[in-house]
Amino acid sequence: MGKNLVFVPDCHSTNSLLMDLAQRGSGAEGMVVITDNQYSGRGQRGNLWVTEPGMNLTFSVLLKPNLRADQQFVLVQAIALAVADYLKSKTAGVKIKWPNDILVNDKKICGMLIESSLSGAQVQFSIAGIGLNVNQVWFQNPRATSLKLLTNKEFDLAIELHQLLGSIEAHYLRLREGAVAHIQRTYEQNLYRFGELHEFKTQHERFKGTIKSVDAQGRLIITTEGGEHAFDLKQIKFADAD
Repeated sequence: MGKNLVFVPDCHSTNSLLMDLAQRGSGAEGMVVITDNQYSGRGQRGNLWVTEPGMNLTFSVLLKPNLRADQQFVLVQAIALAVADYLKSKTAGVKIKWPNDILVNDKKICGMLIESSLSGAQVQFSIAGIGLNVNQVWFQNPRATSLKLLTNKEFDLAIELHQLLGSIEAHYLRLREGAVAHIQRTYEQNLYRFGELHEFKTQHERFKGTIKSVDAQGRLIITTEGGEHAFDLKQIKFADAD
C-alpha cells in the first residue's frame, strides 16, 4: 500500500482527486493521493476539514474491499482501528468516536471520510480519506490536538505516513481475510463512551443513554430508560459535541 503514491502540492480534496482517477480506471488498489495543502477537505456530516499547510498528513487511499453494499461499515471500522492502533504507538488515551473520528484525551486528532462507488449491490471501490494532525500546534477549535502537542516532539511526515499506511494495510488485509466479527468487536472495545451513561441530542430532544453496540449498518445502538434505540449518523450527536 502506498507504492503508487501521487503527491499534489495543493488541492481541493484528495478524496475527489482519487475518486476521479478511480472512475476513469486510472487507479490501482493501494494508490495514495497526498497533499501538503487541502483547502476544501470534507468530513462526516458535510463538515470542512481545514489544516495548516505542510504540517499534517492529508491523504486518500484507493481500496477494493470485495464487500456488499450493506457491509460497507466494516471497512469504516477497519480503517478507524488502523489509525487508532498507529496512534497508540505514539501516545495514550486513544479512542474512536462514532463513527470514525479519532480522539486523544477527548480531543480530536484525526478525521476521515470513506466514500464508496457501488455497482449494483456490490462495492466497486472505496476511497478512504484521512486527515491526521501531526505537527500543527494552533487550532481554531479548542477541542483539537496533534501529535506534537501531545508529545512535544516534531515528527517526520514521510516516516509517519509510512507507518500509518502499514497499519492500514495490516487491518485491511485482515478484513479481506474475513475477520469481520473480530473487527466489529475490537471497534466497540475502542469506542469513545462505550458502556458509559452519557447525554446525547437529536434534532428534537436531549436524553441520557448508554452505547450498547454498533450494528452492521453502522447505526449506534443506545439503551435508555425507555428501551433500545438505533440511530444513524444524521439523527444523533453527543450532547457536548459542539
